[in-house]
Amino acid sequence: MGKVALTAAALYVIVLLRAGGTFAVGWLAGAGARRSRLAERVSSAKFARVERAIQRWGAPVVAVSFLTVGFQTVANLLAGSMRMPLTRYLPALFLGGAAWALIYATAGLGALEVLLGLFAAHPALGVAAVAGLVLAVGGGVAYRRRRRAAPPAPPDAGDEES
Repeated sequence: MGKVALTAAALYVIVLLRAGGTFAVGWLAGAGARRSRLAERVSSAKFARVERAIQRWGAPVVAVSFLTVGFQTVANLLAGSMRMPLTRYLPALFLGGAAWALIYATAGLGALEVLLGLFAAHPALGVAAVAGLVLAVGGGVAYRRRRRAAPPAPPDAGDEES
């Protein structure tokens, strides 16, 4: 079995367990999460946006969510809490999970091989590439956190009507 096929198979099992588990947690939590300490988090704009998308489009939203970052966990959790029927959820899970596993197996292994080749040929460049990647990801996370925590800007004085 090839490296990509073996990696894709392992990732597929992982995503089925992780996403299926998230769906199950949402199913078991149900409406209780909206009445608990999690109510503030579940009522956030991100959750509301995903919930509206699932209500409107259903299973295709779950399948496409696997092609995004930071959206798939919310989509699976809300699909469970909204009690999406398994006859609609499971095909979306299997298709979306397969796409996710193939993308991460091919692109992930390719990026890893390039990085390992860089380390073998030029260790200093390999270290610099990893450091740059860590800084870029850390900067993106810090930027998003600051932007989310910043208070909204006050309206301009010229915008008020007299």
